Amino acid sequence: MPMYLTRFSYTPETWARLLKNPEDRRAAAAKYIESVGGKLHGFWYAFGEHDGYNLWEAPDNVSMAATALAIGSGGAVSSIQTTVLLTVEETLTALQKASAIAYRAPGK
Repeated sequence: MPMYLTRFSYTPETWARLLKNPEDRRAAAAKYIESVGGKLHGFWYAFGEHDGYNLWEAPDNVSMAATALAIGSGGAVSSIQTTVLLTVEETLTALQKASAIAYRAPGK
């Protein structure tokens, strides 16, 4: 199954709710992805541009998009960005396919 990295930031209101009632959000995140046939591989909070990161496995892009849309529409996050991760083998296959494409730079 494809792997995905999600970066997210909570709203100030979400942080205020978590301050009043600290909650481990890993179980909720696992439930969301499992509902589409996937698996949560990691959940981290961070300093910097994003408040947290998730590493997910999902059956396909549509399933991951559905999960991200559900989370994003809930109002608890101010931003959510998901990146499809490629295995080394997938990247090697893409490199082989790319070499067969006759690309021409603009204006050349």
